Amino acid sequence: MVVAAVAAGAVVAAGQTINNTASAVPVDPASMSGWDATSTMGVGEPAAVPGYLPLIRPSDPAQVEAAAVDAVAAMAKGERLVAARAAREAEARRALFALPAEGILTSGYGARWGTIHSGIDIANSIGTPIIAAADGVVAEAGPASGFGLWVRVLHADGTTTVYGHINRTLVEEGERVRAGDEIAEMGNRGHSTGPHLHFEVWNADGKKINPLAWLRKHGIEL
Repeated sequence: MVVAAVAAGAVVAAGQTINNTASAVPVDPASMSGWDATSTMGVGEPAAVPGYLPLIRPSDPAQVEAAAVDAVAAMAKGERLVAARAAREAEARRALFALPAEGILTSGYGARWGTIHSGIDIANSIGTPIIAAADGVVAEAGPASGFGLWVRVLHADGTTTVYGHINRTLVEEGERVRAGDEIAEMGNRGHSTGPHLHFEVWNADGKKINPLAWLRKHGIEL
């Protein structure tokens, strides 16, 4: 990129310099090997010299313009390659799993009040961000019996994560989300004893499994 930019600048500068000063620069006739024998002031055609840029005469502005266009195109291509590489590196560094919400664990998975509590409860204030625990596609976002409102996200391995009692959904069915994307706000809707997120994990067979074990398996601690 730098070489292309310098070369383009040199081409333009060379054209301007020759145009403005050619008649004022003394030339040693003994050093004019390869020049037009009819020229005595160095304004004839130079012989090709390996390793040097070809001379572009200021009388042909189209060549100067073409060289500048080529240099700009080369720089743009270089910038695209750098941006693509940065994007790949950022994708490789990003977390693939995330804690679904910040707060206090108030209820775990398992037996509770004579029944089975199929998820975990994370308590915090209404409006606390709820985020996707992993990359996936929104399978449902809206009203749900018992939860008031919920969001379900289907993941590539067939796992589904469920986010219940939310105050407001921020995604729509069919929308793709990535781990860490905000998908809802914590609420107190449905059969709820206070503002919290009810978080469930269903495996590929639809069985509700322990969310804490699933989170730990993917390096997330609550």
